[in-house]
Amino acid sequence: MRRTMLVTVATGLAALFGQAALDGVVAQTRTTLDIYVVDVEGGNAVLFSAPTGESLLIDSGNVAPDAAIRDAERIMAAAKDAHLSQIDNLITTHWHGDHFGGMAELAKRIPIRHFADHGPTIQPAPAFDEFLTKIYPQLYAKAKHTVAKPGDKISVAGLDVQVVTSAGETIKEALPGAGAPNPYCASFKPGDKNDEDMMSVGVIITFGKFRTIHLGDLTKNKEFELMCPNNRIGTVDLFLGLHHGQDSSNSEVMIHATRPRVAIMNDGTRKGGQPEVMKVLHSSPGLEDLWQIHFSQLSGQEYTVPGMFIANLLDEPLAAMPVSPIAPPPPGSSAPPAPAHNGPAYWIKVTAQMDGTFTVTNARNGFVKTYAANGRAGTN
Repeated sequence: MRRTMLVTVATGLAALFGQAALDGVVAQTRTTLDIYVVDVEGGNAVLFSAPTGESLLIDSGNVAPDAAIRDAERIMAAAKDAHLSQIDNLITTHWHGDHFGGMAELAKRIPIRHFADHGPTIQPAPAFDEFLTKIYPQLYAKAKHTVAKPGDKISVAGLDVQVVTSAGETIKEALPGAGAPNPYCASFKPGDKNDEDMMSVGVIITFGKFRTIHLGDLTKNKEFELMCPNNRIGTVDLFLGLHHGQDSSNSEVMIHATRPRVAIMNDGTRKGGQPEVMKVLHSSPGLEDLWQIHFSQLSGQEYTVPGMFIANLLDEPLAAMPVSPIAPPPPGSSAPPAPAHNGPAYWIKVTAQMDGTFTVTNARNGFVKTYAANGRAGTN
């Protein structure tokens, strides 16, 4: 009877006030946090839909006209599935084209109420300067704009969203339940990358007993600053992004110390999934599964996961998957293009409950796995 009444009310509201009213009813009757890791071909776009109906999008996909339109449409498909009529908050982790490129196209399709970022870029590029100086200010002129700082909270009703890194700075005090010495600091090997990646806005998102982290493309040296000598984060249930699986991030001081039960990698067909990263992930204490947006040639069969955990295939499947990983081509090289994927795109969806239980679904093949609450998230 209750279900019938809810459907009747929803139908009546939709008739009177349109789709936005129906979306609000759906949100209020849902009790889960839904997370969509959208396929933006080796870029980043992760959509969070809280049971209150409020939303958070972290990054907006790739730059260039065709890629930006493609990625904006893919984000819109996720927003429609989540019954969202607006994006309440958009965090742009940093100013690389695979993280903000679809923003202008997305804003043409759905209202964005709050824009957050780390501030000006430290890596000017002529291709991006016009967007940052002219288009971006126009986008947030009629909305809210925040330069995020470590320790800030992003307001999303039903969620606790805490900024832990931004503009090359990290939180100085441990989060509640964290702060124990990090045993992985002693063996840390510094990285050598110093560009926009290290400026990434990173957040911890808590929903009841469920805890997830997204650090943009935060580099190894900044991971060390955040996690050493003491682990200021604690443990998490789900690690998102993983800098596409690139080896300028994903040190043991971060991955092993946070002990994620599940990780989801936003890699591309020939981007990320590098052997060094895969070794760190597969040896991480407590990791139950790694899910990937793509099979990456940089992993080969040697390091990749079973196909049921991979969301997207190639337009023209290979006759045989190479066993050995390949080395990433140098930037600007004349290497042949990466294997194409321009056909149907599939997300990986996470559905989390307040007791800490969560389910991961591969939209391509319908494979679903549930991870029972175990009560350890947030502790060392």
